[in-house]
Amino acid sequence: MSNLNVDGAVKVLPNWVPDAARVYLAHTENGCTIRELARQAGCHASTVLRQVRRIETRRDDPLVDAALRHLGQTPRSTLSENKAAAIHVGKDKTEMSAAKPMPTPPDETTLTREARRVLRRLCESGAVLAVAAEMEKAVVVRDTGEGGSTRTAVVDAPIAEAMALQDWIACDAPGRISRYRITSAGRAALSRMVAEQENKVRGFAEAQAGFDTGREAEAALEEVERDPRARKGRYLLAESPLTALARRKDKDGTPFLSDVLVAAGERLREDFELAQMGPRVAQNWDQFLTAGVESGHKSDAGPNAAQSRLQAALKDLGPGLGDVALRCCCYLEGLETTEKHLGWSARSGKVVLRIALQRLRRHYEELSAKGGDLVG
Repeated sequence: MSNLNVDGAVKVLPNWVPDAARVYLAHTENGCTIRELARQAGCHASTVLRQVRRIETRRDDPLVDAALRHLGQTPRSTLSENKAAAIHVGKDKTEMSAAKPMPTPPDETTLTREARRVLRRLCESGAVLAVAAEMEKAVVVRDTGEGGSTRTAVVDAPIAEAMALQDWIACDAPGRISRYRITSAGRAALSRMVAEQENKVRGFAEAQAGFDTGREAEAALEEVERDPRARKGRYLLAESPLTALARRKDKDGTPFLSDVLVAAGERLREDFELAQMGPRVAQNWDQFLTAGVESGHKSDAGPNAAQSRLQAALKDLGPGLGDVALRCCCYLEGLETTEKHLGWSARSGKVVLRIALQRLRRHYEELSAKGGDLVG
């Protein structure tokens, strides 16, 4: 978190907030003049004015507007009651006294972790982030063709707001349900975040070899624990293995993977993603591969419902089918890599994966018939 000092008041803002947004909030929320901000920044007043106007024009974007409103109401320290009242001059008193708590902006670590997850899904062809007004969650939806669609990720509203303020996602036509797409800045940020994650993992390995137990090494280990796919290196950012296989055709011209099979794999992946969203998740899903799928191990880490669904699905698939489903659907390993890891012959993976998805689809249908809890 960083502090913005204006007239003796200290507003605590997350480190990820862009400089232009900080200037805008200081001017609009704290009442600091353009000239004063220019003196603090050591630049011309016209530079500050352009920053303020640029942010103001972006308030037509629902997520950007919400982010600025929430950041503008970030708690202040050493701020007198008179100044607090002055900051909110002109605001609706009923809004000020509302009992509903304002969402807490994410810290930089949380934003980076969640942005990696969501931006990866937005890189897929036909993917958009759908945001409805007053909803606490946003969803990533991908067009499957012929009018079909599938949900591939869920994200908390404060994370979506932060990504919009960073200009990683943008909305062309705001409405009752606004649809956001990844921007060029978002793709560049994703590449940078993935590279930084690789460097952390590589640095941790080197630290282990040198018996270094410093904070950076511990942070790298925690990152690997939070995201098991960090061990896999920089996997394909554009699409998942299922999406690529769905474009292939059988001899009769039909898709190698039907939409319902892709949807089953995406449902498994969504549970996997949700299971990683709890604080300090250290679940090792590799235990559900061939050697451990029958172990019946239960973990309390992460959202319990998603973990239970994921464990039940992998156990139902059993050895072999569970291996390929976990690696391709959740870890996003390519088929050639999966075949090598599992010791299978070349080009056998896609056939086994299709069988796994067929069994997975049946698992979800049986669970639905019993009234079980499903995602999607």
